[in-house]
Amino acid sequence: MTGNERDERNRHDSREKIGRDNESGDDSNWPNRNTLWAETFVDEFAKGGVSAVCIAPGSRSTPLTVAFADHPEIRIFSHLDERSAAFFALGRAKRTGEPTPVLSTSGTATANFHPAVIEANQARVPLLVLTADRPPELRDSGANQTVDQEKLYGSAVRFYRDLPEPAADGRKLRSLRVDAARALAASTGTPPGPVHLNFPFGKPLEPVPVSGDVPDGFEADEPLAATGRDGPFVGTELGQPHLDDAGLERVNEALEAEHGLVVAGPSTTLDPSSFAELASATGFPVLADPLSGLRYGSHLADLDVPVCGGYDSYLDANAVDDWPAPEAVLRVGASPTSKVLRNYLRDAVQESGTRQFVVDPAGEWREATFTASDLVIADPNRLARKLADRVGRLDSSASDAWCERFRTAEARYWDEIETAHDEQFFEGTVPGDVIADAPNPATVFVSNSMTVRDADRFGQPRDADLTVFGNRGASGIDGIVSSGLGAGSATDDPLVLVLGDLAYYHDMNGLLALVRCGVDATIVLVDNDGGGIFRMLPIAEFDPPFTEQFETPHGLDFAPTAELYGFEFVRADGRAAFRDAYRASLDATGTQVIEVEFDAETSHEFRETVHERASDALDE
Repeated sequence: MTGNERDERNRHDSREKIGRDNESGDDSNWPNRNTLWAETFVDEFAKGGVSAVCIAPGSRSTPLTVAFADHPEIRIFSHLDERSAAFFALGRAKRTGEPTPVLSTSGTATANFHPAVIEANQARVPLLVLTADRPPELRDSGANQTVDQEKLYGSAVRFYRDLPEPAADGRKLRSLRVDAARALAASTGTPPGPVHLNFPFGKPLEPVPVSGDVPDGFEADEPLAATGRDGPFVGTELGQPHLDDAGLERVNEALEAEHGLVVAGPSTTLDPSSFAELASATGFPVLADPLSGLRYGSHLADLDVPVCGGYDSYLDANAVDDWPAPEAVLRVGASPTSKVLRNYLRDAVQESGTRQFVVDPAGEWREATFTASDLVIADPNRLARKLADRVGRLDSSASDAWCERFRTAEARYWDEIETAHDEQFFEGTVPGDVIADAPNPATVFVSNSMTVRDADRFGQPRDADLTVFGNRGASGIDGIVSSGLGAGSATDDPLVLVLGDLAYYHDMNGLLALVRCGVDATIVLVDNDGGGIFRMLPIAEFDPPFTEQFETPHGLDFAPTAELYGFEFVRADGRAAFRDAYRASLDATGTQVIEVEFDAETSHEFRETVHERASDALDE
């Protein structure tokens, strides 16, 4: 049975039960106030554009669960684990740009949403968090499964409401519809992020009739409250911050430079065509994070300036010591993954007086070296298009030479990387091959720690429709499986998930969504038996306690997870075997997990060797 067939059967069963319960002679369309309240809220969410919801089972959330299950336009993704549910919703929102609500019962279930709320806040991902709660009289009473859920997620949410208790009251129901509309608007505003609505429900929680709970003729007496409007109850127009002509001209003057850069950090909202126009107009190379949306795509085909991905090595090389510093940098998106790039920009400002413009539509400060000289509060895509129309590209040998430096550095770097891959199969080879061999189009989700760093250093720019995501808001390894599968649930593109062994272990519960939510994926598991990223830190020189307390080898065999969660498990030994298994998985149906095992120390040492070789090659 498919997920859609299962959803429809559940809706049919729900309607039949509600119909039987209403055979009590009560003229009301709703058996009780909780049913009325929940159906009103879900109706407003559907009218506001919500088409899917993630639900974890529980008793206190019954009214909302039944209302969602009974709504013909909302698809349910059922999860047994609240943390996995929240990260699945977050991943789906990354792919769609629209929020997917996540619903839980009361108590500790609500706390399990918190990691995803933190990530959604810092990564600016719309997320609608719905928590059921005990009625106010049971709070602070020692009642079972009752915790303080008021403002549970603190300042991480854009909007919070502890909603009133359900009532068949016109004004309260209109207020509920307004709160639903405000929550949707806040989650997708500037900046987008999580919202939290807390629902206190008293018993009965099920759609059983309660005489007099909803007055006869309520719908006729309160039509606006009961049925809302044709469309959202409150229409919200979201504006975009932009510069006036004087502000545009000031930025434009600074960008009329011989040596400039466009730097794009992680983002799900940057428009490649807008920044291709800007790069062509300015003649500036684009240094594009793998999660920026600019490193991959058809816009690369016609650009006459380089889109760079190898900067994590060559901007740290002696080869650039004699390069002129950039005069102006336009930086968009979150802070780049590459520490080398961040330090390069820091030093350019401090040592050469580079003007670094950080563009942020919310006016927040997202530059942790605290050296940027200018904050531009504007929508990045609109700004890029406006500047492309204004800025004058300098026709000079110095400007051409500047661009050629990056083009040459890129070519030499990627030649050196391919030589290294042929010489030794190491951890960095895997994300590079995943990107190079991914189908066009594809959705790729990469984990944190070494995986995203290797994707940054070894994922070569490519003229292909690759949508690459990662959870770089708080950069945790929790919820990676669920986030990746959530992203895959929102597209027909092939889904590839690349993660390390600790991230896989940390979110094995999320693998249940493969079957329950009908998602197929190619999952690439890089297993170095522990936290290999700690080898980059000085603590690696102190052993003990390094091995047992930081690297923490686990010795786990992940093959049995295939039988537990219903997929094919393949071990690949060597680059050729990995590429064969990867390509076969992309052509196959269902889900395959491809495990490649490495020694963390050997991979780390070879990464450093590759870095030195690339530096030497660029210095020639």
